[in-house]
Amino acid sequence: MSRILIMLGILLATAGILIHFGVSFAWLGKLPGDIQLSSGNINFFFPITTSIIVSFFLTLVISLCLYRRS
Repeated sequence: MSRILIMLGILLATAGILIHFGVSFAWLGKLPGDIQLSSGNINFFFPITTSIIVSFFLTLVISLCLYRRS
């Protein structure tokens, strides 16, 4: 459990540093399949494709970390 928390901390710190120094992920959230509906003052945004891609990569990273531990 401690290794997972350490890896998660490193991942979050890296993401924070990248965002702080202006690395842009402008394409993230604007992929084909992301749903955006607007009507008057109401906006609804559901990034389904982005969620699937992020989930895939996180699953891959966690699986590799757990595999190395075995």
